[in-house]
Amino acid sequence: MEKFSNGLTLFFSLLVEAIPFLLIGVAFSSLLLFFVNERTLIKFLPKSPLLGALAGSLMGVFFPVCECGNVPVARRLILQGAPSSVSIGFLLAAPTINPVVFWATWVAFRDQPEIVFLRVGFTLLIAVTIAWVFSHQRDMRPLLQPAVARQMPKLRPPSAPANPLLRSGTFLMRSDGTPLKLDDPSAQSLIASPPAQPMVVKLQLALDNMVQELKELGAVLIMGSAIAAFVQVAVPREWILALGQNFVTSILAMMLLAAVVSICSTVDSFFALSFAATFTTGAQLAFLVFGPMIDLKNIGLLLTVFKPRAIFYIFVLAAQLCFILTLFMNFYVS
Repeated sequence: MEKFSNGLTLFFSLLVEAIPFLLIGVAFSSLLLFFVNERTLIKFLPKSPLLGALAGSLMGVFFPVCECGNVPVARRLILQGAPSSVSIGFLLAAPTINPVVFWATWVAFRDQPEIVFLRVGFTLLIAVTIAWVFSHQRDMRPLLQPAVARQMPKLRPPSAPANPLLRSGTFLMRSDGTPLKLDDPSAQSLIASPPAQPMVVKLQLALDNMVQELKELGAVLIMGSAIAAFVQVAVPREWILALGQNFVTSILAMMLLAAVVSICSTVDSFFALSFAATFTTGAQLAFLVFGPMIDLKNIGLLLTVFKPRAIFYIFVLAAQLCFILTLFMNFYVS
C-alpha cells in the first residue's frame, strides 16, 4: 500500500511538473501554425545541413520549452516543411539550451560552473551531430507516423513538370494569378486559414488547435508519467546507486536513472546535485545531458510524431555520444 501511495505521488508530481511546459509547447505550436508564414520561416533557415542542424539546436534560446513542450513545436516545424536537420536539432537541444534551464543549472552548480557550460556544450555537440546524420534522409515521411506524414508538403520529383497546371487535379486561381491545387494539404490549410482572416478568427483557430493537440499529447503524457512512476517504485534505487563508484558503470547508471526518473529539464539539475558526493562528474553530466533527450515520459510524446525505429535511431546515437563524451570527462577530471 505504501508503494502504491508513493507511486501515485510520483505520478502526480510528474504531471504537475510537465503539464505547464506542455501547455507552453502547444501554445508555441499553434502560434507557429497561424501567425508564422511557413515560406518565410523556411526561407531564412540555412540551406547547409550542418548549419541547419546548428540553427535548429540553438532555436531553444527563442523557444524556451522543456522535453514535454518541445515535441509539439518540433512537429509543427516538420509539418511546415522545415529541413530534418532543423527539426531534429531543435527536438534534442531545446530542452537544455534555453535561458530557463541554463539559469536553473547555474543556480544548482554555482560552485561548479564547468558543469553548466559542459552541459550546454555536450548537448549542442550531440544534437548537431544527430541532426546532421538525419539530414541525409531527404524525405522524412518513412520515419514519421502516417498521420503526420500525410500533412507534410509534398516533394516534387525532379522529373515532374515545373508548371503545376500540367499535372492532373482540380485548381483554383489565386488573386495573384498563381494556381492553387485543391487536394494539396498546404492548399487545404490556406483555405481553412487564409492570411487575410481577422485576428479574432486566427486566435479562435489557434485556440481550437491547442485543444486538439492537448487531447492528443496529453493522453500519452499521462501514460508515460504513469509508467515512469511505476518503474521508480518497482525498481529498488539501491540497485542503480550501487553502480555509481566506477567510471563506466556510474555513467550507465545515471543515464538509466535519467531515463527512468523523467524529471523535467528545468529542475533536473537539483536532482543531479544530490548525487554529487557519490557519483563522478561525468555521471552527473550524463544525467543532465541524456535525460532531456530521452526518457520514458518523452518516448510516448515522440511516438505521436515518429515511428519506433526512428526513435530507436535517435536513442542509440544519443546514448553512444553521451557515453563517450562523459567517459572522456571522467578520465580527464581524474
